[in-house]
Amino acid sequence: MSKLAGMESSATSVLRRAVELDGTARLPEALVCYQEGIQLLLDVLKATADEAKKTRYRERIREYMDRAEEIKKHVQLEKEAGKYHEQIHIAAGSVGYSYDRLFRPYMDKTLAEVWVDDPYIRSKHQMMNFLRFCELLVKSDCQVQMIHLTTGEEEGPRLEEQQGRLRELRDSLNKYGVTLDVQYSSTLHDREIRFSNGWIIKIGRGLDIFKPTKSPFQIGFCDYDLRECHETTVDIFHNKHLKTSMHGDVSS
Repeated sequence: MSKLAGMESSATSVLRRAVELDGTARLPEALVCYQEGIQLLLDVLKATADEAKKTRYRERIREYMDRAEEIKKHVQLEKEAGKYHEQIHIAAGSVGYSYDRLFRPYMDKTLAEVWVDDPYIRSKHQMMNFLRFCELLVKSDCQVQMIHLTTGEEEGPRLEEQQGRLRELRDSLNKYGVTLDVQYSSTLHDREIRFSNGWIIKIGRGLDIFKPTKSPFQIGFCDYDLRECHETTVDIFHNKHLKTSMHGDVSS
């Protein structure tokens, strides 16, 4: 396959994904894919010498740009009216729901602060899930400076392990200019992630949506887009005037 053909194939794949997401009303995700696919098609257009193909590419680009603009306006109107709500049902055993896929569409350059309410950031694998979420925040285009975690406390000697791991993560995040504020609650039940740009993501299982692989040498162990999921529901809202709850001091 030539380089140009490979570029066109990549653009087609991303835009096909955009249309699929559009068809299931997952509009912010669809918008991201439309934008990525359009840029790929523009690159193909620049590298093409055939004038007939250039004309076809321009027509496709115009169509996708028009749809992307419609989505952008629709989402903005829903946000302004405080009516935006999207629901994603994740079936048991399904794949393609990495944190990158779930959260990145809502991480823009205005995002500076994140609140994570999840009573089960306790065991090692739950802590690793939270670490992966923090890594996504660090490497994204947003400007996150503060992450607030409210979770439940482990019991007995495991509490020291839990607090020690969170201290290590806090120290590591500090090197990237991000402050981690950890608070504990014995009554927390709901699982919710709030972004300072107004997006609210509620996941029935919190961050713990992935099934374990049988061994570290199976597909999906490292790449979470390929990891099977537990059944859960994701509800996404937007609140233009997001108010954050205040908790007590860090107890770690």
